Amino acid sequence: MTKNKGENIQRATIIVMLALFLSRILGFVREMIVARVYGRNYITDSFIAAFTIPDVMFYLLVGGALSSGFMPVFNSYIAKDDEDGAWKSANTFITVAIIFILIFNVLGITFAKYLVPIVASGLAKNKDALILTTKLTRIMFSAVTFTVLAGLTRGVLNSYKIFTSPSIGPVLYNVGMILGALLLGKKLGIYGISIGVVVGAIMNFAVQVPDFKRVGKRFKLELDTQNEGYKRMLRLMVPAIIGLSISQVNLVVNQNIASVLDEGSITALRYANRIMLLPLGIFAMGIATTIFPVLNTQVARGEYSEFKDTLSLGFRTVMFITIPSTIGMIVLNTPIVRLLFRTGRFTESDVKVTAFALTFYSLAVVGQSAVQIITRGFYSIQDTKTPVKIGALTVIINIVLNLIFVRSSTLAIGGIALSYSITSFINMILLYKKLSEKMHGLRINEDLKSSIKSSIASFIMGGAAFIISRVIESKLGIDSKMVQIVDVGASVAAAIIIYFAAAYVLKMPEMDYVIGTIKKKIRR
Repeated sequence: MTKNKGENIQRATIIVMLALFLSRILGFVREMIVARVYGRNYITDSFIAAFTIPDVMFYLLVGGALSSGFMPVFNSYIAKDDEDGAWKSANTFITVAIIFILIFNVLGITFAKYLVPIVASGLAKNKDALILTTKLTRIMFSAVTFTVLAGLTRGVLNSYKIFTSPSIGPVLYNVGMILGALLLGKKLGIYGISIGVVVGAIMNFAVQVPDFKRVGKRFKLELDTQNEGYKRMLRLMVPAIIGLSISQVNLVVNQNIASVLDEGSITALRYANRIMLLPLGIFAMGIATTIFPVLNTQVARGEYSEFKDTLSLGFRTVMFITIPSTIGMIVLNTPIVRLLFRTGRFTESDVKVTAFALTFYSLAVVGQSAVQIITRGFYSIQDTKTPVKIGALTVIINIVLNLIFVRSSTLAIGGIALSYSITSFINMILLYKKLSEKMHGLRINEDLKSSIKSSIASFIMGGAAFIISRVIESKLGIDSKMVQIVDVGASVAAAIIIYFAAAYVLKMPEMDYVIGTIKKKIRR
């Protein structure tokens, strides 16, 4: 990979990561507000269940339709300097997507009551919870249209290597939800934040419109379903959508099982999941987003050696960041949950339950992060069937493991999280193996060596962080919010220093890449 390409990836990655970091922080502010006001009960369970629909739609669109179908084909035209061909395909794709989602919205709002048993069967047995979840689902279905529009514009802009406004969109999405909770929460209760979801979705789309107008001068609504580029998009997209839909069965299964456990189990699982997704959402998604157009271009030009280099760089960087993140969340599980959510109606008992789930969920960070990188490799070579097949297999494994851990042990929601984590690792291993076979070998030695070194450095770091946290708690207690900040802040700061020191001793090149990326951004 050339120096300029590496610098471009660094530049784009840091922009996306900063925006994702801000978005995740605001996401936690949102969750903290909900926890403070409502605690952990059927009201929060109902909101989370209702929020599943727009959440899943965004995941299917960005992770499936855009990543697997739209962007590889659109990029292949752009790489050949055929913008007319790119936009003829895109116009039909976008038009069909808009028509589909409008119909989907009408049906969803009309039949919302019947969706509740699908996403949370336990809530459907509680009359109050069923009524509340149905109403919230109808409100938030309105956000789906703008979520889809934002996803479509994001796909186009990322293809043109424009990452700033698409990265700001999710930040505004969370801002909308926070404003809804703060400004409307007192009068409308949980409905306030639901309205905020709709407002946030509108802002997510609106911030991208100026850039889209600038690059999308050839855009117009048209239906040319015989266009070859559009057909290629569908051929690639449909298997991926099916595969990701299958993978979302994991979410529905987990949520359904949690809904029949103790009241508030969905909420505890959700909060643990949000913490787990922090390194995944900031780092893994940031890196995957920025290397994906590069991978597409390299495949289009037949640069397969460079393709392997780029994929390996993404994989190793993700491992360098997520392995210590996993260890850190395990050893600091309770202090982290206490700092973020222990306030208002969210009690110390709620902290313990959520921290227990986080312990097992943390193990999924590495697997899920690696999957984000590896699947981009499959999509770049326009293979969407392999991830579908592996995804279907892992769903079955997840269901079986859930039955074993939840019904045959005392793990409860910890069993749900553990099933998810094991499934994530199996998914990662199978995908990596298959992609390596298709590409006649990846940079497996470099990837494995880097992962082992990251693990060694992480265990050293984790032991130190655990000791530091326990000493602080024994000396200062746990009740004061300031003490909680000191506890987590000091432990994390020490952990970062120790990890980088260990990485330096182990001579890990990924450390130089990460530090170099940060330095270049600071200079700018």
